[in-house]
Amino acid sequence: MTTFLIIGVVGLGLLLVSLVIGDLLDGFLDGALDADWFSTAAIGGFVSAFGFGGALAVGPLGTIPAIGIGALGGALFAWFTLWLTRLLKADHTDAAPSGEAAVGLDAAVITTIPADGFGVVRVALGGHTVTYNAKAPDTDEAITPGTAVHVTGVLSPTAVTVAPTWREITS
Repeated sequence: MTTFLIIGVVGLGLLLVSLVIGDLLDGFLDGALDADWFSTAAIGGFVSAFGFGGALAVGPLGTIPAIGIGALGGALFAWFTLWLTRLLKADHTDAAPSGEAAVGLDAAVITTIPADGFGVVRVALGGHTVTYNAKAPDTDEAITPGTAVHVTGVLSPTAVTVAPTWREITS
């Protein structure tokens, strides 16, 4: 039983190394075998499940059946570790917001946009608050901070064109 427990602790150590340092075997067996099966996490999962599964089975069943049960448990845990690792590696986040994505959205003026120059606007874009330099080519007056505007085009990755939004006439 002690041997199986030591094997299980060594497997937990491999899992800890895989978590802290990363995959030590990355690229080691590329081309020869399916390298994901030989990742540090998969081997650590197999070794720890083999050791602890064997330790649980050795008392009532004996050594030979405990080796088989440990190997079966290790294979299951290695498969689960491989599946979880592939799932996490395949998780991609959205790209950073771009000026093109801001076209058509409403924005708020932060600094005055002069009739012949640039000011700054803030746009809520894809869950991010993004600031852009802004120019209002279709207006003859300055647009003051706090004014709601509409993004109408893109001048560069950091600059957009805007137009004031329509206001309701109140009497």
